[in-house]
Formats: sequence, structure tokens, C-alpha cells
Amino acid sequence: QSSEEAQFQAQQEEAARLEKERIEQEQMEKLEAKDQERRESELAELHSLEQKFLSAQQWKTDYRAYGKWEHYLRCDGSPDPTVLQEINTFMSLWRDNQNEDIQLVMEKGEQVLNLIEKLQFLLLDAPPSEVTEKETVQYQESILELQNLLHQKYNGATEHLLKTANIYEDSETGNMQAVIKDKNVTFCIWANLKKKVRLKNHVFCDAQHGFDLPKSLAMSSVAVRILHTHYDHVSPLWLQCQSVPRLEVLDSKELTQHSKDNVEESEEEEKKAREEPSMPTEEEVCSDGRKSAVSFKENSNSIADINETEEEIEKKSEILDILSQVQHPLTQEEMNEKEEAITDENIVDLQQFVPVGGVYHIDALQLPPQVKQIKDWSMVEVLDVGLQAYPYPPEEAEDATHPPIQITLRLSDNVMYFEDPVIARWDPAGQQWRTDGISNITYERQAKSITFEMRAFYTIALLQDAHLNMPYQAWELQPTGMDEALLIVTTVFATIQIQIKGNQCMLSSVVVEEKDVLSYVTGKWISPVDLRAVLKKAGVNIFPGAYSHKYVSVNKKAPLAEVRAYQQMALVASAFAFAWSKWNLEAGQEQVVFKVSEHLKADSVKDWSLYMFNGQKAQKLKITETSEAFSEELEEDSEFHSTLYHMLKDFASKAAIDKVETANFLFVDVVYQLLLATRVLTYS
Repeated sequence: QSSEEAQFQAQQEEAARLEKERIEQEQMEKLEAKDQERRESELAELHSLEQKFLSAQQWKTDYRAYGKWEHYLRCDGSPDPTVLQEINTFMSLWRDNQNEDIQLVMEKGEQVLNLIEKLQFLLLDAPPSEVTEKETVQYQESILELQNLLHQKYNGATEHLLKTANIYEDSETGNMQAVIKDKNVTFCIWANLKKKVRLKNHVFCDAQHGFDLPKSLAMSSVAVRILHTHYDHVSPLWLQCQSVPRLEVLDSKELTQHSKDNVEESEEEEKKAREEPSMPTEEEVCSDGRKSAVSFKENSNSIADINETEEEIEKKSEILDILSQVQHPLTQEEMNEKEEAITDENIVDLQQFVPVGGVYHIDALQLPPQVKQIKDWSMVEVLDVGLQAYPYPPEEAEDATHPPIQITLRLSDNVMYFEDPVIARWDPAGQQWRTDGISNITYERQAKSITFEMRAFYTIALLQDAHLNMPYQAWELQPTGMDEALLIVTTVFATIQIQIKGNQCMLSSVVVEEKDVLSYVTGKWISPVDLRAVLKKAGVNIFPGAYSHKYVSVNKKAPLAEVRAYQQMALVASAFAFAWSKWNLEAGQEQVVFKVSEHLKADSVKDWSLYMFNGQKAQKLKITETSEAFSEELEEDSEFHSTLYHMLKDFASKAAIDKVETANFLFVDVVYQLLLATRVLTYS
């Protein structure tokens, strides 16, 4: 009897379960149908909000044009670096100018660095519709020529100083020592006037860089120069000009259909050099050799709207449904073919390690003939050879007999080294950074100095793993006022806070081990492109590159879901706070999960809810951050929507929606640029 009862009970339970599933299924189908019905009208509404991206694009174009016009009106003699004739005239005038006074060269150097920066900014910021491929190549060539000219002038100024070495004679040792610096460069020059073995080492007081020479050099007519450029003009150009995904607005006619797989492959979201532009070798730098840059070629596939038919696209107004800026350099397969694995472990992989803190040009130089005072005359023998390197080790000798040179560098306070830096030397022949030829490295973290030995005189850089701040541990984006917001990214080493206001952003703090650091770059309002440059230069990289997924175990997401999420988050960021959710990892590649809370007053408590979005369907989840397991079950009494905006609207106050509609387009654009640059939904 009992077994029959048990069987009957089991059948009833099964029937009840099937009935419950059927009702749930029906419920879901109703919701799906409802979502389909209003899809068109919701997309049209989103579309009118997305006009803000177009307005921002137009504003930036006008602003650049206005900048050119202002420059023209100022007529202050400074060249427009985009005009080939002006920049060439500027360079030839400076080449012909024989004044090699170091202060003048450094002042002019600052102007040159500003011109280079303007060109780099254009290469990174202007959309391809504004800068043709021919102009891109021209700008790169101008950058390289300006860099070469600046270095030649530094060499000329060094030679000029060495001819008058006795002016800088040190009363204690009788040798010359000079430290001359500004915010861009530090010249440390020592000349061996006395040739005494006991004076073979020296520390430059003002810079705290030092060296210890082998005996043979201490007895020779030699000068030592440690020229620290706080920027890097040595690494290949593609590394100096790494850009971020771009807002690329296409016309619906140009809209190309992509299959689902295509989007999967074209996950690379960064404009990247097809070919790496070659840098001039040292011989060419010294001569007046003009060096051309190999052009960056891009493949600009854009992610189009994936599942829509041609007619649906035609129905929409001119601007397309997704403003996808994403330019895919190469699809995954192409990339794998392109990649040549670096087999020599002494060659630095520049996708993984990046120079931080500038470049140290460490040279042994031949002392030019010195100025002699004869009565009222200063006389100097003029040799028409320019600055000449002192060969070490001497070519005729075997390496074994020649002791190394010991160097100590005091690291810049303006740079964060989170791990011991890798020391590399530039190999002009192979156009790469190498780690061989350098030994006995000791790094003093507290004193911020590094000592090492090298076989010959090299150009040195300190490199850091580009991805040590990835993946991030958490992130949050919250409105703080009208068209103002705060983005917080927390990494293993640091907490980075970025304020956003109108068309600019500001690094408000970088906290490491509970201490505020990098105070010299915080508190300045700059553009997102400049902010990226400033943080990367300071060694705090929270901007994934095209290849970063190879070095970071990422939470890979379909580009459609990721890019659309950033766009729609940016559109509502004036009234809603967003934050990291641990469930984003569990949700699979096709969809992203994050926390959202309406946030109209800066000091109000956040009431977080979880939302899931796949680019075409948004839903509010029943689970919370502390639930036992991930589930896609919908929150009670909630529905699906085609857009995140409409999903949030169901639960939002009228004040929040009003704020979203009146948000300034430049603010929306900056939020979007920062989300796209940090890629928080993939790299957390």
C-alpha cells in the first residue's frame, strides 16, 4: 500500500512541476512577445538619445577647426604642425641656427615636444573621416623628424658644453661636472680633465645619477653623459601612439552585415598598426637623414547591428542604430598569422612590457679640444666632426679583458614602479629593446634607485609589465552633480579616481598603500586622450591594448553586448550609478551583468539591483550580489526590454529620466570614452 501511495504522490508532484513549468514558459513567451511588439518604438527612442554621440562628434570636429583658425589668427610665429610647409620651414630654420647654448636648446626643445604632442593627439583623437591615410603618414614622418632634430640639437649643445668644460670645473677634483635640467630633460655631464685613476667614479649631486668607470677610461680623454629624457622617443612609433577604440559613426548605407561568428572573431577593439613603423637608426639620427614612417594601416570593420534585416535597417533614420566606433585591426585568425613569436628571450616583448619613466642615453664621448685663454682672446681648435662617441670596449680587444661600467640611476618621483623594473638597452640595429649585456642589478625600492653593470655604453629604459593592474578588482561609476560623475577603478596595487565634468576629466587621486601618490598629475582638467597618456606615462596603466587579452586572464564578452552596454551606460550616467558585480563572470560571453542604482543626490545611499544585458535584450535579475548561485530568473513583476534605458525607466523616478534626457552630449561622450578605454566589463 505504502509503495502505491508513494508512487501516486510522485506522479502528482511531477504533474504539478510540469504545470508550473508550462505556466512559466507561457509567461516568458508573453513577455518575449510584448518585448518584440515595442522593440521598434524603443529602438527609435534610444536612437534619438544616441544623437548625443553625433552632436559630440560634430562639436569635436568644429572645435579642431576653430583651434586651427585661432592658431592662424594668433600669428605668433609657431608653426601649425599639420601643415607640411610650416613644419619643414620651422625645422630648417632651427637646423641652420648655430646657437648651441644649452638653455636655448632646452627652451626650443619644449616647443618641439609640444608640436610632437599635437600631432600625436591628432593621430589618436581625430576620426579617420578627418585625417586621411596620406595625412597620417605625413604626421608620423613629421614626428620622427622632429624627434631626430631635437636629439641632434642636444648633441650639439653637449659638444658646446664640452668645449668649455673648464667653466664647470669642480674645485675638489678638477674635473668638469654639470647637471642642467628642466621638466623634460636632465643633462648630467662629466669630463675627465685630470685623468686620475682615483677619480673614476662620480655621483651627480643634483640628479643622484652616478657611474664607476673601468681604469682604462679613467686615464683617457673621455666625457660621460647621462641624458635622461622624461619622454620616450626611442621605442617604435606604434608604441608611442597607441590609440583606443574610436567612436566611428557610419551611414546606414555603409552598414555591413556581419554574421554572429564575425563579431566573435573581431573581438579586437583597438586601432593598431598593421605594420610597425620603423624608427631611425642611430647613424641616421646623427646625419641629417630623413626617415619615413611606414604607415599604420587599419582595417575598419565596424560592429553592425547583428540580427537585423536590411529593411529594418533601412527603416531607421540616417544615423545608424549602433554608433560603433570599434575599428577592428585584424580578426583573430589574421592576427595569429601575422604574429611572429619572439624566440630570443633577450628581446623585450613590447606588447607585454612598456618603458616607464623616460629613457636614459648613457654615452662615453671624446673630449673635443678645449678653449685656451691667450691674453684677451679665447681660442679653440675647431674640428668639423661633431660629437663623437668614445669606443668602449675598444674594437681590437677581446671582451673578456674589459671590465664593465657600473651605473646608478635615481628613479623619477613622478613614476610608479609597482614591481622591480626590467632594465633593457636599445639595440639600434635590430630596432628593439634587449635585456642582455646588463648584469648585477640591484633595485633599492625605498631609495628609488637602481644600480647595474653594462658591457658597453647603452641607451637604457626601465620597463614595467603593462598589465600588472589588470584584471581590476572592482569598479564603480556614479553621478556627482549635473553633467558630473566619478569613475573609480580598484586594482591590486592602486585605487584610481577619475572625475568627469562636461567635456573633460580629471585624475582626482591615485592611492597606493593608503598613500596619495602622483600629486603632480592630479587635479588637472584634461581630455580623456590626455588622461590616458598621463596615467600610462606614470606607470599606472588601466587601459587595455589590442593584445592585452593574451596577457590577462579576461572575462571575454561578445563585443555587441560590451560596446552597447558602454553606450547605454554613458547615456544614463547622469542619473544612475553602475558598479562591478561578481555575477558578470558567471553570465557567459553573450551577456554582461552589473549593479545599478538610481542616484540623484551625491550623498544618498545606493540601493543596488542587478541587471543583465546582451546588447539587444535587458532584464532585471531576482538574485542579489550575496545570493548562493547565479540565476537568470527575472525580478518579480519585471519585463524584458530591448534597451537598458527602457529597462531602467520601468523602475526609475521621473526626475531621473528628465536628468537623462537633459544630460549634456559632451558629458555622455566622455563617460563613453572612459568606459571604452578601461573596458571594465571585460577586464574586471
